[in-house]
Formats: sequence, C-alpha cells, structure tokens
Amino acid sequence: MAGSVDTATVHRMTGALFIERDPGSPSSTRFWGLLVLASVIASAGVVGDSTATVIGAMIVAPLMTPILGSALALVLADRSQVVRCALLVLGGALAVIAVGMVLGWIAAPPDDFASNSQVASRISPRLIDLLAALATGTVGAFALVRSDISDALPGVAIAISLVPPLSVTGLLLTVGRYHDASESALLFATNVAAIVATGTVVFLVYGLRAAAQGSGYAVGRFHGSTLVAVGVVVVLVAVPLTTGTISVTRDRVLAADARPVAQKWASAGNWQIASVEARDGVVVVGVLGLPPQPAPTALRAALDRGGMADADLELHLVGGRTHWCPAGGTTCTVREPSFG
Repeated sequence: MAGSVDTATVHRMTGALFIERDPGSPSSTRFWGLLVLASVIASAGVVGDSTATVIGAMIVAPLMTPILGSALALVLADRSQVVRCALLVLGGALAVIAVGMVLGWIAAPPDDFASNSQVASRISPRLIDLLAALATGTVGAFALVRSDISDALPGVAIAISLVPPLSVTGLLLTVGRYHDASESALLFATNVAAIVATGTVVFLVYGLRAAAQGSGYAVGRFHGSTLVAVGVVVVLVAVPLTTGTISVTRDRVLAADARPVAQKWASAGNWQIASVEARDGVVVVGVLGLPPQPAPTALRAALDRGGMADADLELHLVGGRTHWCPAGGTTCTVREPSFG
C-alpha cells in the first residue's frame, strides 16, 4: 500500500493541506473567505431551522483542511506546521463562534432556540457521534491520499459536522444557554479529534513519511508517543460522550415511563398532552386545554406513585404558566421555562 504514494501525491497533499503563512496568499484568503461565508450560511440556516441551508454551509466550510493538515504534519513530524494548523483550527473555530454570536444578537427567537431542530440535534453528543466521526475521518483521509476517489470529499464534508456545531455554540451563548453551548462545542471537538486520529493512522499506513523523504521534504523523527497522545485525546473526548450517551438513554426511558402517567392525569380534566420529554433527569410535560386547568400537584403525586419520585417535573401549560414541581416535594411553584 505504501508503494501507491508517490512524490506527486506528497506535493499535492502538502499543497492542499498546508495553508501558506502570508495572510494575502491565495490559500490563506480562500480559507478565511470561505470560512466566514460558511459561518454566515450555517448560522442563518440554524436560525431559520433549515437543514438544506446548513448542509450548504458544510460543503462550503474549509475547516477540514487545517484539521487534516494537523494529521499530516504530525506524520511528517513537522512541528512548525503542527502549530500553524492547530492555530488555524482554533482561530477558525473562534471566528465561526463569533459570527454565530453576531447573528444570535440580531435574530434570536423568543424561545431561545428551544424548538429549533438544528440546535436540538447538536447539543447531545454521544458515543455514536464519535464512531461516525472516526469512520468519516477515515474516508476523508483516504480520499485525499487516493486522488481517484476525491469525489467522495463533498460527502465527507456533509457527513462530518464542523461549522454548524460552532455556529450553534455562538447562537446559544447569546441567549445564555451556556451548558448547551458547551455540548455543541464538544461535538466539534469530537469531530476534530476523530479526523486527526484517523488521518494520522491512514497517512502512516500509506507510507507518506517514506514518500515525503524520497521527494526531498524535510521529515522529522516520528515518535510512538505521538500516536499515544492522539489516542489519549480521543479517549478524553470519549469520556463525556459516554456520560452523554448514558444520560440520553436514561432520559428516554424516563420520558417513556412518564408519558402514560401524564396522559392519564390530563384525561381526567379533558386536557391533552402536547409533549412529554426528559432533559437531564427532569420530566418536561406540555399540556393544553380549556380552563379549569388540572392541578400540577396531582401530576407530581402520580409520578411519585409511578416510581419517578426522584425526577423533577416541569409542567408547561400552553397559553398559560410553567410550573416547577421538585422531586420529593408536594407543592409546585410558578417559574419561567427552562430551556438549557
């Protein structure tokens, strides 16, 4: 497999992945110009809850370039390029977040994105997201090494989410949903770690170091500790993802258990259940109907009898108030809805 990589491939890859230092160079202006445009498209797509627009931003976004560039620089043991690519990834991420914040200040909805599907799909990263990112990163690195399958790169850009999670982070920061903003940032970090890890392995397997040396490229000494460090980063990312997976599973079970209890409670007063969810161990019920409203304390008591005494209850009366019924209590208080 190493023999499939030649001098031309090395020059093509270094030229494609290593952005020039001169801010006015074609590769640098292309990167920053496309990144800002992709950030605006992604943020607008999230605000408008438009999947098609967000996908367009994924295709335009150039963040994959310095991320895979980091992997290539690690393989070639080019310290200066490692630092430069890492700074480009960090600077690019901050730029996307900043654009998201600006659009958030301009167009944040009254519900603080609580009903936005683009936001909801990016604030609960799980282990499956890491597995998908590892597979997609492998395809991306493979497509770069093999010019004959480079047509797969647009699909890779769509499959692995880089700019949209950062846009969501910026938008959520403007509305004070700091925990959810950190979760979308974790999704981005997950994808970055996966791309670097898989890119490093693929480039090593294809013998890029030997090909680069043969082409006269200054290749440093590669240490096994580099692979260990990359693996440690992936493991560190996997820890909160595992926690998130457990939390999501627990919430789904809790919501499934709470739904029949809530439906029975609402039917007694001829009200209808609009939604039953669980967020971080809190049962969130939406209910609508005509006065008189059903007693929130009755639902609290019903949940207790159903084995959910340790779960807080947040009850949204459509067109009315929101009631908070804490676990272990017998009374409910009126409060503002909690979206984060």
